[in-house]
Amino acid sequence: MPPFTEFAYIVLILLVAGERLVELLISRRNADRAFQRGGVEYGQSHFTYMVALHTSFLFAAPLEVLLLDRPFIPALALPMLAVLLFTMVLRYWVIHTLDGRWNTRVIVVPGLEAVTGGPFKYFRHPNYLAVVLELIALPLIHTAWTTALVYTALNAWMLKVRIGVEERALKEHCSYAEQFPEVKS
Repeated sequence: MPPFTEFAYIVLILLVAGERLVELLISRRNADRAFQRGGVEYGQSHFTYMVALHTSFLFAAPLEVLLLDRPFIPALALPMLAVLLFTMVLRYWVIHTLDGRWNTRVIVVPGLEAVTGGPFKYFRHPNYLAVVLELIALPLIHTAWTTALVYTALNAWMLKVRIGVEERALKEHCSYAEQFPEVKS
């Protein structure tokens, strides 16, 4: 059996994975509702890669800790745990604010205006901010710095694709350009 900190870290990863499964249930329900209301999906070609990235991340961090014998450093772990908790709060604030529109895919219902309240008042893409911070914080709770670096870089590439797709869909169907005029066409 691994030492306590490694065991506790694996439990934390499993809790995060369980939370992701809850999000997938919410996402599926919301996607079904969007399609029933005439929703249009964009970005199917990159979605499989995004799922692979986020799924493999949950394996990479604990594997790095176990295989490379990463130390547990409380002075790093505690702030990173606080950041991780912040990402959860932010993500569920986004889910609550989008009120049935949030899902893991890019599905827009033509005619619905883009949401500008809640965290969207402060950040154009608050859910992606939560993801970026999580990809840094979760590995660094147990000094899996290689996972943090690699997955942050891969996610940056993914977000460049994803945000472009999402903003085009919102501009086409949801008066996004009018509500966020600083977004370039």
